[in-house]
Amino acid sequence: MAESAGACDHGRLQKCEPEGFTMQKAFAGLRVLDFSTTIAGPHCTRLLADMGAEVIKIESPEGDMMRTRPPLRNGASTAFGQLNAGKKSVVLDLKTPAAQAAIRDLVKTADILVENFRPGVMARLKLDYAALAPLNPRLIYCAISGYGQTGPSSQLPAYAPVVHAASGYDIAHMRYQEGRTRPDYCGVFFADVGSGAYAFGAIATALHQRHATGRGQLVDVSMLETMMGFTLTELQAAQFEVPPMGRPMFGPMQCADGYVMVAVASEKTFQNLCVAAGHPEWIENPLFKKYMDRRVHWGSFMDLAEEWSRQLTVAQCQTAFDREGVPCSPYRTVAEAMADPQIAHRQALTEVHDAGGSFKALDAPFRLSDADTHVVGFCAKLGEHTQAVLREAGLNDDQIATATGAK
Repeated sequence: MAESAGACDHGRLQKCEPEGFTMQKAFAGLRVLDFSTTIAGPHCTRLLADMGAEVIKIESPEGDMMRTRPPLRNGASTAFGQLNAGKKSVVLDLKTPAAQAAIRDLVKTADILVENFRPGVMARLKLDYAALAPLNPRLIYCAISGYGQTGPSSQLPAYAPVVHAASGYDIAHMRYQEGRTRPDYCGVFFADVGSGAYAFGAIATALHQRHATGRGQLVDVSMLETMMGFTLTELQAAQFEVPPMGRPMFGPMQCADGYVMVAVASEKTFQNLCVAAGHPEWIENPLFKKYMDRRVHWGSFMDLAEEWSRQLTVAQCQTAFDREGVPCSPYRTVAEAMADPQIAHRQALTEVHDAGGSFKALDAPFRLSDADTHVVGFCAKLGEHTQAVLREAGLNDDQIATATGAK
């Protein structure tokens, strides 16, 4: 009988399988050494752990600084847990020769190594790709940094907000805010999450190539280039002359009790919006009929549209748009988005347990029909797996104490 794919209960995709079948993890059997801290690297390695890789997080005796970030319960950070669920924690003082020797032993059985130190740090520790590849030619070594591993900016310190500014993103975003001359404050770190996701994809690419060549390689991920990738049309507009634009086309539409975002991205969408508002005559208005004219006169169009929308509640406006197939959404809080029935249907939030109890973590935003992609439901205490992992690597008690800085 031919296999067929479809949606099962609870929003998971799977093939038709015998009763009792349990989906496997796609990266089961892979071992990852994770030297990364904060957000970008840990986001990448959390995705690897979600896919079933054994991720060994190497932490300093003080631990990843995200362990101290709120919300905190019984000393356990859910911000840290969101990024590090499913990983083992091993404490090593990398400044000690004993710890460096322990890493070289662990590398021999590793498939992947991820780090996001400033370029040159791992070389000074003799733990860079050039030093470790001879020990394990199959090793895929992923280095995430602000500007890339080489070049005139490679040694500059970089966190996501700095990279946002350096990439042109902040100025590009500000130009869509009418009357604004001061860039926004930064609290949502696109550069970190985007770089972590690109690193995950690049590692998967290198794994595929390793099947053919038998060799690992160095993966060099730049946060700057990640952020420049978000400025799709702006990157082209910086090279060529483009017609002037009126009011930005994607923005809030005022209603009686709030705002709704409506995205008019096609001729059909524009026409449907006019019908939803009860003004089909707007479709033939010479100021709006053609796309380029509409862009120039978008402010005038929105003034007309808001005369209609301000008479409706957000819910009524959304109902009218949904009825005509106009893409829109109320502006929601994160808590409201988490409560969306669509999120529940896809089982997008998984419960994770740590020293503080439990919390919900967001799964990867993709599903595989024949593999489990959900978050692994535990978050390790600092150094919880040190003894077990280092003993497996062949270290005795004295060597472990020296390598961890306890002696």
